Amino acid sequence: MALAESWHIRSRARSCSVTDRPFEDGETIVTALFPDPESSGYVRKDFSVQEWKNRDEEVIGKPFSFWKAVYHVPVAGEKKDAFRRESPEELLRRLVEEEEDHTENARYILAVMLERKKVLRETDTQRTPNGILRVYEHRKLGDVFIVRDPDIPLSEVERVQDEVMILLEQSSRGPVEDEPAEPAATAEGESAPENAPDAEIEPPPSSTEAKELPAEGVVEEEESAVKPAD
Repeated sequence: MALAESWHIRSRARSCSVTDRPFEDGETIVTALFPDPESSGYVRKDFSVQEWKNRDEEVIGKPFSFWKAVYHVPVAGEKKDAFRRESPEELLRRLVEEEEDHTENARYILAVMLERKKVLRETDTQRTPNGILRVYEHRKLGDVFIVRDPDIPLSEVERVQDEVMILLEQSSRGPVEDEPAEPAATAEGESAPENAPDAEIEPPPSSTEAKELPAEGVVEEEESAVKPAD
């Protein structure tokens, strides 16, 4: 399933979609995804708890997915160095926005890695005619990612991890158009360059492991595991 025409990363709103009242820092809110009648994708809306309880689905429609979250006032991010290596989070953001079919496996592995590091939390899993969609929310920023579970065979997990490592290594090179034919050898005793890639990527859990879906409401924090697409 290609989400290119339907979904990109959606940031949390700063006010209720019904009353337009600004959210307060630390306030519990409800985030919901709705089918978009103008495309094959989804629309994100954020509600105060009271307005969500009083919602009229005849007016706003039936949600595809929804969950509770805590709103935090956004803070200005640091300026990105063009020559700095992308972090796994930055790489996932870029791949989700680009939505290339050949990066689907890498997106899923990155999402699982970031869930295990408690950067993302999985808020919902939905089965669709085109496969399983996993909904992730950034724990601090509230950004929503939708990642399709490609049901990677256990025998292929290591290969996909290697692909992710290559993507991270390539992203450390910065906007250089021409690469030297051979890298210069590092003299004995010299330190490695600052933008050298990490030695390894934390492996994701086996695709044969399973995790119970969270109940409606606030998602409990727990160590994540890749769930098979039964």
